[in-house]
Amino acid sequence: MLDVTLFRPEGNVELVRESQKRRGQSQATVDAVIDADAKWKAGRFALDRANQERNKLNEEIGKKKRAKEDADDLIAKRNELEVHIEKLKAEEKALENAVNRVLKPIGNIVHASVPVSDNEDDNLVVKTWGEFPKTEGLLHHHELLYMIDGYDPERGVKVAGHRAYFLTGMGLDLNQALIRYGLDFLKKKGYKSMQTPFFMKKDVMGCTAQLEQFDEELYKVVGKSKTETPGEDDDDKYLIATSEQPISAYHMDEWLEPKQLPLKYAGYSTCFRKEAGSHGKDTWGIFRVHQFEKVEQFVLTAPEDSWAMHETMLANSEEFFQSLGIPYRVVSIVSGALNNAAAKKYDLEGWFPGYQEFRELVSCSNCTDYQSRELGVRCGIKKQGEREKKFVHMLNSTLVATTRGICAVLENGQCAEGIRVPEALRPYLGGITIIPFVNPPPKPKGQAAKAAAKPKAPAADAPTEQMANLKA
Repeated sequence: MLDVTLFRPEGNVELVRESQKRRGQSQATVDAVIDADAKWKAGRFALDRANQERNKLNEEIGKKKRAKEDADDLIAKRNELEVHIEKLKAEEKALENAVNRVLKPIGNIVHASVPVSDNEDDNLVVKTWGEFPKTEGLLHHHELLYMIDGYDPERGVKVAGHRAYFLTGMGLDLNQALIRYGLDFLKKKGYKSMQTPFFMKKDVMGCTAQLEQFDEELYKVVGKSKTETPGEDDDDKYLIATSEQPISAYHMDEWLEPKQLPLKYAGYSTCFRKEAGSHGKDTWGIFRVHQFEKVEQFVLTAPEDSWAMHETMLANSEEFFQSLGIPYRVVSIVSGALNNAAAKKYDLEGWFPGYQEFRELVSCSNCTDYQSRELGVRCGIKKQGEREKKFVHMLNSTLVATTRGICAVLENGQCAEGIRVPEALRPYLGGITIIPFVNPPPKPKGQAAKAAAKPKAPAADAPTEQMANLKA
């Protein structure tokens, strides 16, 4: 959430207006905050005046009592005022809530370097790595996963519904290898490993997730339970979509000293997403599913250090996928596609030779103090003469969403014998260099059958040459 002082005369409302314009959002949202804040200030002024009047009455009552004089009239007046003050307090709180309701939907201030557009086709390519071969006859990840006997989608759907799956054999081994390698990779860079809760309380989730996420992305969990804390029975919980959500609240309502920063966490969790609205080839295999594992970078920094940290976190993700031999490009996401919390976001899009296209593997965002302000994670103590409270800056970046990582490894590692195992993963897979095919290519069906003819087996030398280019 933005600082409401930005909307006041002493703030910088034009900065907010320009940011909203870049996001393609209405200026009316800014005006609504200014109007609601003016009403709150009037309510606060009335409450302060009433408190001052009560203080005067208390002084006069004290003088009367010390002088052994009758103070009944003043006491009655004070008691009447006390009732009025309680009413003013309730009104002031309602006005404050009204401000927050119109303030919360306004997105973070867009960084000046973000490309301005509402069309993601205008995402700015800032760098590339590796080669992007146009080899004919390569297979898609879901076909390759079937050929190594790595998953069972039919039984998964039968048991758990749409987009469900069982990982089996080498599919499960690859999943665990990516998790373990990812955590080890970040540990060497000074990150503290953290496994998070899989669900969060509604009010805490509301501090870190956008309102539309509750309907479009998050699963609600409702159940009766006996708790040790009074009043917590039957409360609603939400399954997490990423470990970013619970980690962002890890230091909720805490004051962090600058000398403690940065705090770097390697979050590991299962993630749950509705994936509402996605369709077509995104339903193939395990690229876009309702449940998956992810290793996440989450960092808290001092405000002045967050933009350098943003680049460092992106570099970490790049180094990780380079070590797996996955060619990629990095794009800066256009202003109109940023989520509310992000001031700037990079996506790392891996090259999928079976699909012959780039697909998102990493999302890396600097949320500045947007999340920390609502969560109350302060940075240092406000010094004399400082007008604004300081909050830590929060940044998040995927290291690897394991199902997508498996997809990229399969498509880029395919050869005639099976799947070439990236050198970085071999210690986690018993030292094997090839995952052999044990099944023939599956027959296409449904949308896959309409999209393409029966796939050809990969040429014996094509993927080998491709991987050689990646290592060059």
